[in-house]
Amino acid sequence: MSFDAIDVIVTKRDGGELSRAQIDWVIDAYTRGVVAEEQMSSLAMAILLNGMTRREIGEWTEAMIASGERMDWSALDRQTADKHSTGGVGDKITLPLTPLVAACGVAVPQLSGRGLGHTGGTLDKLESIPGWRAALSNREMFGVLDSVGAVICAAGSGLAPADRRLYALRDVTGTVESIPLIASSIMSKKIAEGTGSLVLDVKVGSGAFMKTIGRARELAETMVAIGVDHGVRTVALLTAMDRPLGRAVGNALEVTEAVEVLAGGGPRDVVELTVRLAREMLELAGTDGKDPADALADGSAMDVWRRMIGAQGGDPDAPLPRAAESMTLTVPGSGVVTKLDALAVGVAAWRLGAGRARKEDPVSFGAGITLHVTVGDVVRKGQPLMTLHTDETARFDRALRTLEGACEVGPSSSPDQLPLVIDRITAG
Repeated sequence: MSFDAIDVIVTKRDGGELSRAQIDWVIDAYTRGVVAEEQMSSLAMAILLNGMTRREIGEWTEAMIASGERMDWSALDRQTADKHSTGGVGDKITLPLTPLVAACGVAVPQLSGRGLGHTGGTLDKLESIPGWRAALSNREMFGVLDSVGAVICAAGSGLAPADRRLYALRDVTGTVESIPLIASSIMSKKIAEGTGSLVLDVKVGSGAFMKTIGRARELAETMVAIGVDHGVRTVALLTAMDRPLGRAVGNALEVTEAVEVLAGGGPRDVVELTVRLAREMLELAGTDGKDPADALADGSAMDVWRRMIGAQGGDPDAPLPRAAESMTLTVPGSGVVTKLDALAVGVAAWRLGAGRARKEDPVSFGAGITLHVTVGDVVRKGQPLMTLHTDETARFDRALRTLEGACEVGPSSSPDQLPLVIDRITAG
């Protein structure tokens, strides 16, 4: 059945519901270039302004899945589970989490992306490891998953190609904030990936895409509903991103911290969230084997990490890149750290070279920020606050301007600090 793009746009512009046939047609036609960019831009804006019903969002997601291939892991001898984070500052959880869950008996096919702006990308972090490859064929991906139990790689071009076009369009048309479009974008890729279980880590706070708990909860509930409606066991956690996660922000810096976690150390918040997400993934997959905390302590998670990195061409023992220049900032006063703004730290790391403004920009693997204190710490004026790392000294000035006012010290802890795990969202 063929439709007129203008009729589809007008239906949503006037607050109506799109039919299944309209949705299937417009996604397919847009993917094939029949629907013009300006027409899909108009439809995306109408969706942003007028929203979508649960039925519409589910069918929109299904149409994007149908635009490409759907992966199948049924030949594996174990259950599969995956995790998706909506992104934040210092969020390196995928790195220790993937081998940790595999060490507990569940396979993890983790398709990840690159960073853009102040949020880091898992693939950029892993590419700081000499020799490591992000691009794997489906056969190579299955081989690593079958032999190691865990794989982290880039999604192939055949996975939800409609989303790839729509994602780029939303970025330049002011429609990124639409919850139906965010949810369907994330879930179309995750469902097409073929995992049996999915845990969503929806970040909340200044360094996250969702600044408020209410908006984050709405997104989480929408994505959980999509997953359940498509036969994927799905749960979501709302987690704090009002301050950076851990002490390292930047590609090689975050890999180093992830390895510390796998070695049984690392910052408390990173360890806590990694173990909590691992337990959620194992529960959804129906596995009651080794506890994740034990897999960190006995070295089995580290063993999987080393095998996973090696299977993708990387050298887990190779020295990681280091920035040529560094500068240490000090604490502005004595007392308790009440604020360490995640957005400011993330943007500063980006300006030091750790991130990119455009998808084609290169990143500096050694650039970033090492935090010496965090929110709630008792500090003295003049002690180290953070160290900035860059390959170009000219970048320091812009980073410093971004960090003005990012840290605040008071006589006592702030009552407004978010708990690390704010809420758990299930189907209902």
